Amino acid sequence: MLLFRPTRSDDIPFVMVTESDEENSRYVLQWTAERHEQATKEADTGHIVIETIGERKQIGYLIVAGLQNPHHSIELKRIAITEKGKGYGREALKLIKQWVFEHAGAHRLWLDVKEQNARARHLYESEGFIVEGVTRECLKNGDSFESLVVMSMLRPEYYRAERA
Repeated sequence: MLLFRPTRSDDIPFVMVTESDEENSRYVLQWTAERHEQATKEADTGHIVIETIGERKQIGYLIVAGLQNPHHSIELKRIAITEKGKGYGREALKLIKQWVFEHAGAHRLWLDVKEQNARARHLYESEGFIVEGVTRECLKNGDSFESLVVMSMLRPEYYRAERA
């Protein structure tokens, strides 16, 4: 259903619109176009556009960091999907797990998610991510603070789930 490809300079406007979408912007930290452009050039970062197979329609993007981490720990820094409720987020998550563990040689895939993002937390848990803890009130949002839930999956957990 989906394929990944590296983000190009001409994709940055799509990334910016996706990131600033009302549903996504509540849960995704906002970067400038320049910061996204910079990330596309960093060897330690994968900035990826998610497209549908066939029509090659852009439906989201993701960012992974730590590709050169000596501890083989890769962070799913961001995933943003434009069309909710179609299974694109789940499939993209499955594909990035496969790539991280089977091709990038990671031992650990981790992420943080805003505590109030129940939809994403449910997806991550249903895909085998384990809650490690909460980074309490670490993000300032207007006059209040938000907490992040840290979740991860280890290589043996990924392979056990794939065999089940």
